[in-house]
Amino acid sequence: MSGTVEQRLAEHNVTIPTAPDAVGFYVPVLRFGNMVVTSGQLPMVGKELMFKGKVGHDLSEEQGFHAARMCALNALAQIKACVGSLDRVTKIVRVEGYVQSADGFTRQPQVLNGASELVVQAFGDIGKHTRIAVGSNELPMNAAVEVVIWAEVGD
Repeated sequence: MSGTVEQRLAEHNVTIPTAPDAVGFYVPVLRFGNMVVTSGQLPMVGKELMFKGKVGHDLSEEQGFHAARMCALNALAQIKACVGSLDRVTKIVRVEGYVQSADGFTRQPQVLNGASELVVQAFGDIGKHTRIAVGSNELPMNAAVEVVIWAEVGD
């Protein structure tokens, strides 16, 4: 463990995983200037997708919440891999979340709270961010949730 951000997460019994490999022909994270943006992160542990299916049919809202949290952890792992330490983050700018939703399911914001709450636990006030929560009829690999994080970093 290193740094203040990871210490805050440890207080919640959370550790940053190893950044997952890309599942296609793209880079999982990119830095441009003082901005870092992740590609869409799925609820993966190693090479295993942990939450599959449509929230509101195959999975409960609570399971979707946990999937979003796992996606956010993977996004933070990507940011750490890119810049070396999460303590270099000066602001979480945006969280984008996509929820594979059953017909009629409209609680995507509540599902994405899993990601947002984790980010604020990790970073405090600099973790407060803009967000989009979108319902989708399908996501890659039948994932329940996909999350992208935009962060500003310093040197």
